[in-house]
Amino acid sequence: MSRCNTPQGYQQRMLQWEQDNHAHRDDNRTMTDEQDRGGDAANGTGAGGQGAGSTPLKPMTINFGGAAPLGGGSLNPFGSIVLIADAPTDAIAVPAGPSGTSTEPARTESHVIVIGSGPAGLTAAIYAARANLAPIVLAGSTPGGQLMLTSEVENYPGFPDGIDGPELMGKMRAQAERFGAAFHDVDIDRVDFSSRPFRMWARGTEFRGQTVIVATGASALWLNLESEQRLRGRGVSACATCDGFFFRNREIAVVGGGDSAMEEANYLTKFASKVHLLHRRDAFRASKIMIDRTYNHPKIEVHLNTEVAEVLGDAHVEGLRLLDTASGTERDLPLDGLFIAIGHKPNTDVFKDWLDVDEKGYLVAHDHTRSPIDGVFIAGDVHDHRYRQAITAAGDGCKAAIDAERWLESEGLAEHQTSTAW
Repeated sequence: MSRCNTPQGYQQRMLQWEQDNHAHRDDNRTMTDEQDRGGDAANGTGAGGQGAGSTPLKPMTINFGGAAPLGGGSLNPFGSIVLIADAPTDAIAVPAGPSGTSTEPARTESHVIVIGSGPAGLTAAIYAARANLAPIVLAGSTPGGQLMLTSEVENYPGFPDGIDGPELMGKMRAQAERFGAAFHDVDIDRVDFSSRPFRMWARGTEFRGQTVIVATGASALWLNLESEQRLRGRGVSACATCDGFFFRNREIAVVGGGDSAMEEANYLTKFASKVHLLHRRDAFRASKIMIDRTYNHPKIEVHLNTEVAEVLGDAHVEGLRLLDTASGTERDLPLDGLFIAIGHKPNTDVFKDWLDVDEKGYLVAHDHTRSPIDGVFIAGDVHDHRYRQAITAAGDGCKAAIDAERWLESEGLAEHQTSTAW
């Protein structure tokens, strides 16, 4: 089965999903408009997208007055938030609510800026958009987060037959766009959180927001082999919890020498017939209890002084070419899967001068999603190095968006719309 794990494939999958489901959208009257949006999320001609001939990053000003939806005949089932902040007299009115469409240049200023487009960022965008806060999502140059590299997701609620990671991200993004979130697939170069509105720059364009939700995630560290990159999602994975189930009764390998690698190896014994633990050094850096547990497990075989020189296979993993780091000799090991467990790098470099980071480089959240700077919130794997699951990241995104909405209300910038238990 072909997998969609490139930005181009991501956009194609979003377009296909929109086309396939257009005829069925009216089945749920509380989640659909009374009229067509006049565009689709994939090609950017709907709400929050780019009109024909527009410049993707051309600056504009936004009127936060909460303009009514265009067309007059569409019912917004969620009401309209009243945005209190003053706007420049020459501001461009942007329609509110999920049915709004705009052919104006791309927005660069909003009450809510979401940085990141994995499950945390997209969920934050959905909640902020449904609260009529017209969020802007700075999605990154390779949008979608780590699920873009996952062939199939079987532990995300609502999909009993599983769903491809890119397809799940496409649906979440389309949902956020449908309610008015605007997307820019750009990487942040620098930020200035010294005063409001907070300022961010990407490709020379300045974005401004009264609140910011940081959801940039963490990237798995890889071996940087061409064959490894080519077979990602086709037997190569960096998440045992996500993908271990697919290797039931198969022989697999785990690369790494710390506690995380040993935890993954032990976890994978629930499914695999045999697990090879490969470490390039002559001793592990893991804790003694994990080392003892690993050596004593009958389904784990330990290989020290062993490095992966190449992942074998064309359409999927068929084996590994291993290098003995002591003798320099090579040998082939036939197997069906490879799990990389050499660590993660949080995507926090641009924020380190402004927000608290721990000893591993992850952001530190206070009181659930808050940062030390009022109005800046944190969500997802950029601070969570314990769970690192799509569902927990999505929950974080929900919380951060609600916290941002409440904060805007407390500052007199917006009236409360989302019903929650306070």
